[in-house]
Amino acid sequence: MWLRLLATNKAWLLGWGLLLLVLVVPRVGASNLELILEPENSAVRTNVEAYLGEVANRNTREMRRYARFARGEIEKALEALGYYNYQMELTVEEGDPARLRVVVETGEPVMLGYVSIGLVGEALQQPEFTLPSTAQLRRGQPLNHSHYESAKRHFRNQALTYGYFSSGFTVQELLIDPEVDIADITLHFDSGPRYRLGPVSFDHEGKLDEAFLQRFVRFVPGMPYSTQQLAELSRELRESGYFREVLVDADPDEVDEDLHVPVEVLVRARKPRTLNLGLGFSTDIGPRASAGWVQHWVNPRGLRRGVDTQVSEPQQSISGWYEFPLDPPMTDKLRISSSVENEYFNIQRSRRYGAAIQWFYRHSNNWERVLSLRGEREEFRVGEDDGATWLTLPGIGYGYFQGDRRVDPTRGYRLQIDVEGSRQDYFSDVDILQVTFLARGLTTLWDHHRFLARFRAGGTATNEFNRVPASLRFFAGGDQSVRGYGYQELAPEGSDGRLIGGRYLATAGLEYQYAFAERWRWAFFVDAGDAVLEPEDLQEPKVGVGTGIRWVSPVGPLRLDIAQGLDDDLGGWRIHFTLGPEI
Repeated sequence: MWLRLLATNKAWLLGWGLLLLVLVVPRVGASNLELILEPENSAVRTNVEAYLGEVANRNTREMRRYARFARGEIEKALEALGYYNYQMELTVEEGDPARLRVVVETGEPVMLGYVSIGLVGEALQQPEFTLPSTAQLRRGQPLNHSHYESAKRHFRNQALTYGYFSSGFTVQELLIDPEVDIADITLHFDSGPRYRLGPVSFDHEGKLDEAFLQRFVRFVPGMPYSTQQLAELSRELRESGYFREVLVDADPDEVDEDLHVPVEVLVRARKPRTLNLGLGFSTDIGPRASAGWVQHWVNPRGLRRGVDTQVSEPQQSISGWYEFPLDPPMTDKLRISSSVENEYFNIQRSRRYGAAIQWFYRHSNNWERVLSLRGEREEFRVGEDDGATWLTLPGIGYGYFQGDRRVDPTRGYRLQIDVEGSRQDYFSDVDILQVTFLARGLTTLWDHHRFLARFRAGGTATNEFNRVPASLRFFAGGDQSVRGYGYQELAPEGSDGRLIGGRYLATAGLEYQYAFAERWRWAFFVDAGDAVLEPEDLQEPKVGVGTGIRWVSPVGPLRLDIAQGLDDDLGGWRIHFTLGPEI
């Protein structure tokens, strides 16, 4: 007890000592400079302080020497904003440290008179090549050297972006007459001819074929030069998963007589194999372990293969896959996979053996389409239904994600729609058509206020619901569904009172989060939804409300919620714990 009290007193005394130190010790530069502007002008003050920087402690002799330097910097700061007819007085007040007092009468700024900004050359025919903004560079505006320099940079940057490497200014003049407070600007830019993209060569280690690497190149020799094309090539090579290092270089000094700029790409392959191990926990399925092994290239044509497995108390799965890059490999790929999955929860049981072929295609607008064909045998027991089915399921899915960050975005949304079905006439035991839809969105206002919304819906058409396997029936409730209810607790019941799953599903959730610290957020939410046999039963959804706390870990938000289900029969207080992305 006494040791604890002594430690507390020491911490208290240390805190007061640090506070006194902050209050007593003078701040460097805080009282070493007095700047008086007549008239007061915040833009001028900011610019002068930026040029001078922090004024350190100096004795009288050193401060007088510094005053000569300060005069030159203040002149630069004033003239940069168009003030040429100023009066300035610098006085050093003796002491240790000494103090510098500066009084400036700014006078009137120089105004713009004649302004001529023009473009000639091939770029004149290119709509993307724009002239600098003239909002701050027109007659009657005060002279600001930064606006003039910005206009010059605008021309130069666009010339580099679009490949006008022999461009230049035919006239670049800034004529200032301080006596009449007038400045004239003339900027005439000649773009010259536009260079072209030349052939692409790869400097690689031979792990992948040159022909395969060339399939990443979207442009052909002779196309107009654009840094965007080169940036896209670099990005897609980096995101391909084959390389640890990518460097794309186009040197205009190596141009040929037809103005073709050769493109050289250096790539270095990543390690050929990776093994990822993971541990997790959620209140839906408890602790879980996962492992994934990937061989990033099996042959020089970029074939991949891998194995994934996940184990928890109610669910176990293992799958293996081969992935074939198509042309172009950054948007098209074909995957062949097989899997075994087992799920046992309460008295529901499902064991699946399946194989699938999927064609992934990413559109130019970043929508991803998946065409699939899968065959699956499932042995199941759900309520009174106990059996086994074989299904051959062709399907199509579209997905889209947009967010400012992957791990913890501040705004963004995700959309996903999937359709698949089977016919008894085509290698299946039952007719099924199922459609599912998912939407999640997030926005942040004023840095601290986050608003999340999610919606999930699905429907199944079938001629024999009792033969529909458990994996294609709908259940609601749990961490990712309707909080305040148990995992897969919301579903229709059979005649014996056991859950049989639904043909239709609709769940929705709204959540508000307040960020009260850098990595901590407080949350309030309401969820609603149900799984039913008839669509009209969705008019009375089950509702849950609650609150929780979020901690933003390096791999995504960790969520701890306490929720109350408001249904008289199934409701009650529940704790939910999850880790992962919010959209």
